[in-house]
Amino acid sequence: MQSQRRSSWIMAAYAAPSLPLAALGLPLVVYLPNHYSATLGLSVSAVGAAFLLVRLIDIIFDPIFGTILDRTRWSTGRFRPWLSIGAPMIMLATWMLFMAEGGVGLGYLWLWLCVLYGGYSICTLAHSAWGSTLSTDYNERSRIYAWWQSGNVVGMILVLMLPVALAAIPQATIRGVPAMGWFIVLLVPLAVGAALMVVPEPRATTSGLEHKVGVSAYFDLIRRPTIAKILFADLLLHIGPGVAGALFFFYFEHVKGYSKTEAETLLLIYFISAIVGAPLWAIVAKKLGKHRALMTAAIIYALVQFAIPFVPATSLLVALPFLIAAGLPYSSAGVLLRAMLADAGDEERLRTGQDRTGTLYAILTGTIKIGMALAVGSFIVLGWMGFNAADPAASAPLAMRGLEWMYAALPGGFALLAAWVLARYPLTEARHAEIRQQLAEIDREAPQATVTPTAHVVQSPAE
Repeated sequence: MQSQRRSSWIMAAYAAPSLPLAALGLPLVVYLPNHYSATLGLSVSAVGAAFLLVRLIDIIFDPIFGTILDRTRWSTGRFRPWLSIGAPMIMLATWMLFMAEGGVGLGYLWLWLCVLYGGYSICTLAHSAWGSTLSTDYNERSRIYAWWQSGNVVGMILVLMLPVALAAIPQATIRGVPAMGWFIVLLVPLAVGAALMVVPEPRATTSGLEHKVGVSAYFDLIRRPTIAKILFADLLLHIGPGVAGALFFFYFEHVKGYSKTEAETLLLIYFISAIVGAPLWAIVAKKLGKHRALMTAAIIYALVQFAIPFVPATSLLVALPFLIAAGLPYSSAGVLLRAMLADAGDEERLRTGQDRTGTLYAILTGTIKIGMALAVGSFIVLGWMGFNAADPAASAPLAMRGLEWMYAALPGGFALLAAWVLARYPLTEARHAEIRQQLAEIDREAPQATVTPTAHVVQSPAE
């Protein structure tokens, strides 16, 4: 595999599918459940149960599909074909769910949610794992995932701005959830098509038939020191922003006293800052190393979160620098942890002779989903404290104080803990260079053969 720097044109094409995938993720969490209960008339509890159970099935599906990815050796590639399979599933299910009218039942919702989440998981896993194969270079991988993360943030911004843009067009006949559906259905084939036509996929170095599919192999990866640190840091770095995101509007509207429009402006600034942060952290990683760059980002994020309660209320201009400072580290986890996992995949191939890229990225996706699910638990805690979502002014004083410190202190604490977890991360740039050199020797010796797992086993310093 070549490790040369990929052109910006190839990187843009690779990042393109991130736009519709990220644009789909936000309505699935924020808009669609409300649409099916408030607009289409289904029971709130039934809708909630449908989304929750399908998400649980989705978490179980990820490691299963990850092992399928690792065994895939089609003539057209390992990851590109799956992206082309998942894209039509997303388009069809998005059309059925977002364009539904009154009278649809719970079975309809269940069916198309399963199809949608299936296609979404296939595309997100295949797409993120594909990025790990585009270069073997330690620093180039950070750049690849900086493009990937930028695509995600731009996708979220576009879907957030869509209702505002349509509201400014009086003659617009499609608004709300159906408009989001059209946006996704039209963007998916364009973005995925660009990636499939432009971005190469290097040949896999092993046959895939030797890959162990089973619970033992899955947990063997989780127990590996390098991978365990990546996964634990990933979990912590998604719980924190997840809590802050879930409580964002409650906090800035009911604690700081901003209007809905002002709070939405602050959120938009936050995401714009995150776009700037994506390439920035790739540059910092080149200077400091990936894990040290991520530690730096986590500490900055924690300090900003701890400072936010002291920002004067209702002062938009004063709040803007803090949202910018909080947004800059946002992309660091998405960029650097995926690049670090690609390096860990090289370490695993040297240790076992097996390419476990698909399984590794499935595990990482699972920790992200678990982290975001745990973040929703902040609502339960607020409820215990006496927070009244329908009328926040009637909430108990303890609930308002709890809301303030849950938004600020809890994410900051998780970020500091993640920095501590990464303090002794073993897979440095120098260590990775040694691994790549040994893998290159193995590949030269047997370029067409499966690597023998018992040969060339090298223990990492952490072991």
